[in-house]
Amino acid sequence: MPLSAFRPCLAFAMLFLTFAALARDYRYSDAHLHYVDFFQESAGMPALLAAMDANLIEHVMISGIPVAKKWHEDEPKRPRYYAGDDAAAYWYSATDVLVASALKRLPAEQRRRFHPFLCGFNPSDKNADAHIRRMLELDPGLWQGIGEVFTRHDDLTSLIEGSTPRANNEAMVRVYHLAAEHDLPVMLHANITSKREKNPLYLQEVEEPLRNHPHVRFIWAHAGTSMEIHRHQTKLEFLLPSLERLLDAYPNLYIDLSWSLLQPYLLDEQGKPDPAWVKLVSRHPERFMLGSDVVGRFDSLGKLMHGFDPFLDALPDAVARKVARDNFLAVLPRKVREQGLH
Repeated sequence: MPLSAFRPCLAFAMLFLTFAALARDYRYSDAHLHYVDFFQESAGMPALLAAMDANLIEHVMISGIPVAKKWHEDEPKRPRYYAGDDAAAYWYSATDVLVASALKRLPAEQRRRFHPFLCGFNPSDKNADAHIRRMLELDPGLWQGIGEVFTRHDDLTSLIEGSTPRANNEAMVRVYHLAAEHDLPVMLHANITSKREKNPLYLQEVEEPLRNHPHVRFIWAHAGTSMEIHRHQTKLEFLLPSLERLLDAYPNLYIDLSWSLLQPYLLDEQGKPDPAWVKLVSRHPERFMLGSDVVGRFDSLGKLMHGFDPFLDALPDAVARKVARDNFLAVLPRKVREQGLH
């Protein structure tokens, strides 16, 4: 066969190798994972570790769920989710005990991959900071953050027994002072608006702590959005300008790009990255992180984390790697970072 016959194959091979060299291979930190579900049940550590190893997830923020869903005696079937029926949910402090117990059974080399956040307290109770302090004293050095703290949270807000928590209430102010004292980041779930209002109705509840507690690193879960809001409003046109302003004004604000933001914000209906969001993340390369927000089951962990890959690919390479892995690790307490995170 003449040499000319091999030239198309050679050209194709060179093109393939070029694209292969340009392909990015990310390592991930999951900045938002719940070890248990709303019934305080979990698939367990072996399942979680297997999902992490299979999907290049090196580090995980691990927390419980601060409330438990009640199976009310008038309900004939056990609900599968907090929205499964009209029964209430209640604050459940033992969720942190479950997380701590699971971590303590791990060998040291695996345990270093987990970064537990303490969440089992009522954020409308001014005793909350005393409870958190007791938990820190019970397990010195274990807890590396506070959250996910549920404040404004769609229909769950009205289901939780007791008064509605706010991110700027007196109880949370005491928690923020404790967080600053112990160098702990705080992850807040605080919806930016309701299901109906087409304006940033609750934004001041987040902005006030950002302004008044500059020494606290705040991680805003889902950037104040939720799937329930999306079902009613599709897309919040004021979200991007609000984030631009807040990120410019408050260097202590970090954004958790968990799954409910993937569409319709980061990616359009065709799965293409939104240039405006690419620009925003590129302008603030150290302020965004990825989260799966799985609750107690881990089969979807890889799909959720790799779902961000098209958006990461649109970012400059160095920025993409920070968002995928490093930015979450950078907000952890200084003592943790000084121990080395590999």
